[in-house]
Amino acid sequence: MTYKRKTHRASCHCGSVTFEVRLADEFNTIRRCKCSYCTMRGAVAVSARLEDIRFLKGEELLTLYQFNTKTARHYFCSVCGVYTHHQRRSNPTQFGVNVSVIDGVSPFDFPEVVVLDGINHPTDEESGPRVAGYLRYSRSE
Repeated sequence: MTYKRKTHRASCHCGSVTFEVRLADEFNTIRRCKCSYCTMRGAVAVSARLEDIRFLKGEELLTLYQFNTKTARHYFCSVCGVYTHHQRRSNPTQFGVNVSVIDGVSPFDFPEVVVLDGINHPTDEESGPRVAGYLRYSRSE
């Protein structure tokens, strides 16, 4: 029996960029990173294979940002500025998709998110990715 992964719809804040994505392992790959860039961006990302994202509209409106080694490719809507996804430096065969752009999903849906040490990047270290800590969210009563 083959497991068919769910297709999620996603869009930026203004709706200029819309796409469908099939996640690598649903939301079991959620994470944040504490490199200089991701610390400022503050997004929670989830994994998808490169071939599992299909743009419905606005792909030409995406703006690319790269820094340091220029391996990772970070994409934003050029209209509203929302980060939608990035091609990972740690695994260039995957996208990290901003969970906030997925319809019906919020980063506050996850009580705990692992934070990876992106300062000591896994591709720069022999040991692979290191956990830097955990981001926890609990609702107030």
